[in-house]
Formats: sequence, C-alpha cells, structure tokens
Amino acid sequence: MEFKTLVFYFIATILVLTSLRAITVRNSVYAALHLVLAFFSAGAIWILLHAEFLAIVLVLIYVGAVMVLFLFVVMMLDLNLDRLQEGFWQYLPIGSAVALIIIVQMGLVLWVSFGDQLISDLPAKEATYSNVKEIGRLLFTQYAYPFELASVVLLVGIVAAIALTLRGKKKSKASDPSDQVFVKAKDRVRVLKIPAEKKTEAEE
Repeated sequence: MEFKTLVFYFIATILVLTSLRAITVRNSVYAALHLVLAFFSAGAIWILLHAEFLAIVLVLIYVGAVMVLFLFVVMMLDLNLDRLQEGFWQYLPIGSAVALIIIVQMGLVLWVSFGDQLISDLPAKEATYSNVKEIGRLLFTQYAYPFELASVVLLVGIVAAIALTLRGKKKSKASDPSDQVFVKAKDRVRVLKIPAEKKTEAEE
C-alpha cells in the first residue's frame, strides 16, 4: 500500500469521526468546530484527488464564511438547544435508515464510476494542467444552462432576503451623512444669556 493511500485512509477516518461528533455533541459551539475540521478533511481529500480548486473553494466558503458566521451567531445569541435536542433519540432509527440509504447510494456511484481504481492509480497530470481552466470550460460550455439557472435561483434568494428585511416601518432613526457634512455650529447650537439673579435681603 502506498503512502498516498495511507494518507487517504487517515484523513477519511478523521472526516467520518468529526462528522459523527458534529451531530452527536451537545454543545453547539463544539459541534460547529467539529464540522470545521470535517470540512478541512474533505478539502484534503479533494487535494488528493487532484482537485485543488474545489478544495480551496470548500475551505474559503464553508470554513471561512459560513461556519465563522454560524459560530458568531451561536455565541452571540447564546441559544438553549436542550429543548430542541429532546427528541433526538426518538428519530434516531429513521435518521439511521436514511443515512444508510445515502451511504449505499454513494458507494454504488463510486463503484460504478471508478471500480477498483484507487487514488494512487489516478493518472498523473502535466505541470501546465489547471483545474480552474477545466472547470470554467465545462461551466460555460457543457453546463452553461444549469450554471445560469443556479445563478438566477441565488439572485432570487438574495432579492427575497433583502425584501423580507426591509419590509415594514423602521423603528430606528437614520441620518443622512451628506446633510451632516454641511451643518454649521450656528445652525445647531444656540447660546442663551440668562441674567444673574440678585439676592434679596431676606436670603442674605
């Protein structure tokens, strides 16, 4: 067995264990950190498969943006997930059955696609080979219409999120920075001269 194959099995073991811990640990922050490690492990497997671009995208988008945002939300809101996790064991048999079906389907797809081909048997690429160039060529030629459809779906989601956020009256008052620049002190500050009161003989 080659060294690359050993590295694959080591990283795959970490990926499986961290994925299981992400759904079984009770603390949501620890679950998110386990999921971050799972994403890093998945990116390492992509690198072993000579798909560096997908590995970089996985780390930058999911680890650098999505999971960091999720951690900030969890830590700032301090959510109590005990009530949400009360029925976890109740749905465990159904979840296990669905997970088993997904694993079998993925195994069949990999077996039909690759057969007995291991990572070490992947054909070597030339030094001038670029994953980004190949992915771009496929996206804008063979998969142009699905790519445009996915972009339209994302655009609709962004517009819907903005529309839901801005609906209704705003309770907070906002100021216009362009108007504040031209404000002068005499327009906002007024000095009042109040004459001093004289003490009466009784107060003295």
